[in-house]
Amino acid sequence: MKKIIIIWLLTILYSSFSFAAQTRVNGVRIRTSSENTRLVFDVSRTPEYKIFQLKKPARLVVDFNNTKLTGQLKLPKSSAQFITGLRTARRGKNSLRVVFDLQKNITPKSFILKATKKAATRLVIDLPNKNKKAQVVKASTRKIKPFIVAVDAGHGGKDPGAHGQRGTLEKTVVFQIAQKLTNIINKNPNMQAFMVRKGDYFISLKERSRIARRKNADLFISIHADAFSSPKASGASVFTLSRRGATSEAARWLANHENAADLMGGVRLDDKDDILASVLLDLSQSASQNISQLVAKEVLANFGRIGKLHSKTVQKAGFRVLKSPDVPSILVETAYISNPEEERRLKSSRYQYKLANAINKGVVSYAKKHTIAFNTTVKETSHKIARGDTLLGIALKYGVSLDQLKRANTIARSNKIKIGQFLTIPL
Repeated sequence: MKKIIIIWLLTILYSSFSFAAQTRVNGVRIRTSSENTRLVFDVSRTPEYKIFQLKKPARLVVDFNNTKLTGQLKLPKSSAQFITGLRTARRGKNSLRVVFDLQKNITPKSFILKATKKAATRLVIDLPNKNKKAQVVKASTRKIKPFIVAVDAGHGGKDPGAHGQRGTLEKTVVFQIAQKLTNIINKNPNMQAFMVRKGDYFISLKERSRIARRKNADLFISIHADAFSSPKASGASVFTLSRRGATSEAARWLANHENAADLMGGVRLDDKDDILASVLLDLSQSASQNISQLVAKEVLANFGRIGKLHSKTVQKAGFRVLKSPDVPSILVETAYISNPEEERRLKSSRYQYKLANAINKGVVSYAKKHTIAFNTTVKETSHKIARGDTLLGIALKYGVSLDQLKRANTIARSNKIKIGQFLTIPL
């Protein structure tokens, strides 16, 4: 008798446990917008479910495992036109099937909304009102983001840089040139410049790059005045990052958790395997180096029109200040402060303006050829973001650069995009 009672009690406890563990479907709501029809199931907890379609006739089937229906599911009067019916059925002892009759087959997308203080857990199924081709809308025009330039005056504060025979400090003259360059750029409605160092104080090389990235700069220009043991050395030079410097910096970024958590070209590195992260970083670096080289050539050509060049080609070096993987960067050696004649010219406000103007012309020349910043209105189309879309993938799909896509949509370096959001695609 005792064994029978124990078995009976265990049966009751098991049944109670099974009932408590079941997911409850409490109702369904249907909402229609210009973009999609949304089916919202109110459930007691995160369900185990499967969605699939049947044809001839078109049906959307939602199978819930270990689930109980509390009440009845009815098709609201305001449901979408292409949903013609709704019915439910039990599948075995613990499963529930919900079937929506459709006028046509539509690819569904589903996700879970977790419970909040104001709402219970929900299973959401979106049925797009239009097919993928219809996500591209008619072309329009609008104003776009200006080309942003970070102007970095080298050295500063406790770091005076080089000095001339007459005591002229590099940190002083390059700051004056940087101020003039910033003022010239900001007179152009299609461009915007800011000073990385706004006074005579020290900033680490790493922090200079971080400031440019935080301000969403499209270009970083570091201004210096070179020095050499011989006073005869003279002329201007323009540098970009060497491949060796880029390779070592890539290794540092991949090894450093702080860097890996940054966003490169719209893709996080900290959740990727080593090979994929390396490839993504290399793509970002290559794009930035290509842009840097194009800008450097334009700036060097304009320097050649106002004075002597120390080198007639763009130079490459491993300068730490040029190593931001996703911000194109150049370093400009305006003159040799160790040369008495060039020291004298560097102190001249008129010559400083010539140098600043030459840099500006080079940047403008690049921007006109390779960016959309100078087209204040630009033909464009739109793309609706779907699950699985990435900025890089969208850019490749429409044949535009990632930089163009981000600037056309004023996307900051957070690179955050959301499902259902529309992106402007410059044509």
